[in-house]
Amino acid sequence: MKRLIVIGGATATGKTALAIRLAQHFGTEILSADSRQFYRGMDVGTAKPSAAELAAVRHHFIDSLDVKDDFSVGAYEREALHILEKIYAGKDVAVLAGGSGLYIRAVCEGLDAFPDISPETKKLVEEGGRKGGLAWLQTELARRDPVYFGQVDRQNPARLRRALEVCMESGMPYSGFIGNGKKKRFFTPVYILLELPRTELYARIEARVDAMIAAGLEAEARALLPWRDRPALRTVGYEEWFDFFDGKISRAEAIDKIKQHTRNYAKRQATWFRKHGEWKVFHPDDWERILYAVDGRR
Repeated sequence: MKRLIVIGGATATGKTALAIRLAQHFGTEILSADSRQFYRGMDVGTAKPSAAELAAVRHHFIDSLDVKDDFSVGAYEREALHILEKIYAGKDVAVLAGGSGLYIRAVCEGLDAFPDISPETKKLVEEGGRKGGLAWLQTELARRDPVYFGQVDRQNPARLRRALEVCMESGMPYSGFIGNGKKKRFFTPVYILLELPRTELYARIEARVDAMIAAGLEAEARALLPWRDRPALRTVGYEEWFDFFDGKISRAEAIDKIKQHTRNYAKRQATWFRKHGEWKVFHPDDWERILYAVDGRR
């Protein structure tokens, strides 16, 4: 049976470095499951692998899209499975790494069978969110699907919008569709979750954001300003700069908010991973134990 080493974890836990080390050890390739690293021009703000790291091991999906492109998790699932089939033609192991839990779940388990959403429904939800903000999305979803509202990340407008679209299009609760899409795979996932003590993780986040500022994150965000309304740019590290460019906050406040929002995002990621999947948890430096968990035949 072919194996897929799945490396998950919050931002700044060392997923990229471990993925490369494992891929080199097994002589294989890496599929990115970080949905923001797919987009060209979003290099600094997404902590994309460096040129040297990309040269060390073949990566798939990095820099594969323009920020103007539409790319669904369903399209990602189809493309990822096609890539894995080609990798497994000559190798027994592949690596999937990233912090976008929904994309990992799509590859390993398959997507739930949701209805197609009409342009009219999408427009209705988009306009409601624009006028009423996050509070409107939360209120509407709580009314239409209290079960899913009790589970969802209520601070994630993209998740709220998606669930509302399904509710409004189908007339049924979003939670009623969950669990309908599980598919048999031609590989066995091996789930490796990287975790750090909170103080260590927050120190890494602080250092990473400072390094991003030094590497030109502000200039990168300014260059992307014309596409600020694209879904890819509704993310931590860019929205805060857009508020600064609009004069809503100071530069210092923008940097502070990036650090705060990154900590919040890391906490939400950690919560998601604990709730989904059969993960074996490791500190990123625990190479020998990780390798044994992946390849216990050693």
